[in-house]
Amino acid sequence: MLSELLIVIPAFNEEENIENVVSFIQRKYPQYDYVVVNDGSKDRTAEICKEKRYELLDLPINLGLAGAFQAGLKYAYCKGYKYAIQFDADGQHRPEFIQAMLDKIKEGYDIVIGSRFVKYKKSGSLRMLGSRMITVAIKLTTGVRISDPTSGMRMFSSSMIKEFAQNLNYGPEPDTISYLIKNGAKVAEVQVKMEERQFGESYLNLVGSAKYMIKMLVSICFVQNFRKRI
Repeated sequence: MLSELLIVIPAFNEEENIENVVSFIQRKYPQYDYVVVNDGSKDRTAEICKEKRYELLDLPINLGLAGAFQAGLKYAYCKGYKYAIQFDADGQHRPEFIQAMLDKIKEGYDIVIGSRFVKYKKSGSLRMLGSRMITVAIKLTTGVRISDPTSGMRMFSSSMIKEFAQNLNYGPEPDTISYLIKNGAKVAEVQVKMEERQFGESYLNLVGSAKYMIKMLVSICFVQNFRKRI
């Protein structure tokens, strides 16, 4: 029987993490459906998923997070899921918070973000500084305050699933969230906790993080003003 919620797990070179992530969901949270979107991995990610008979979308080339996630939401749309959640393949996201996010989105929201910072935490890290700057940029351009705009744990309603599935250039990033808010999307946050990456390295190192933050700020403050809805 089809669940109302699909967990979309984009995965690129996550051979060290993918089995732990998916097997934990299967054992502890069987009420949710999931799909792994292998984003053209060069390691054994796809092979492991096939060996374990995981639900898998196996992309032949690397599309990046935006392309992989959009493929997952197209899958969710075609299958008729009411809700979908973006879920990291590296073990950082904790599925025990999914139910609270699901309860929240059923109150009438379009997007619910799993936020690490609903309860303010003072920190001088580059990531925190960049996140605060994006928070300010979204507030100035939309009037809505998002405490943790860079969180990758985001849940989407059926209308948002359709939006992502049928339109181009809808990446799961803060600038798209800002754009959707401008177009009437209702966004809420739920406090969550996240783990450190279990194995491997994130592509967002010091230089990568700085470039990402600058790109998001420019996009939110300037580019989104010229974006057209198809």
